[in-house]
Amino acid sequence: MFSMLLISIITSIIVSLVMVLATLLAKKTVMDREKNSPYECGFDPKNSARLPFSLRFFLIAVIFLIFDVEITLLLPIISSLNLTNIFSWSTTSLVFLFILLLGLYYEWSQNALEWS
Repeated sequence: MFSMLLISIITSIIVSLVMVLATLLAKKTVMDREKNSPYECGFDPKNSARLPFSLRFFLIAVIFLIFDVEITLLLPIISSLNLTNIFSWSTTSLVFLFILLLGLYYEWSQNALEWS
């Protein structure tokens, strides 16, 4: 218990020292009115800040994230093969893959995967 407290205190002191040193040694520049302006990049501030956003792009991004998370759920199934019996492992894996393929088929039939 004491060693954990000591390690936490030492870590906090080191992190604080690094933050203070970074603040002191950081490159300081002279700020002028142009640099502090939010429109330094050349856009006209009189136009609307809201630009049209492609809903198709958003849907493709969400579908990608969903399937990416599902792949991260599939990876531990391989390592759990040695820990469970083969029947429960294969049943769980096949049900999960069937649900994934069903979702993919639904997205495909709704033409959500086509860009045009």
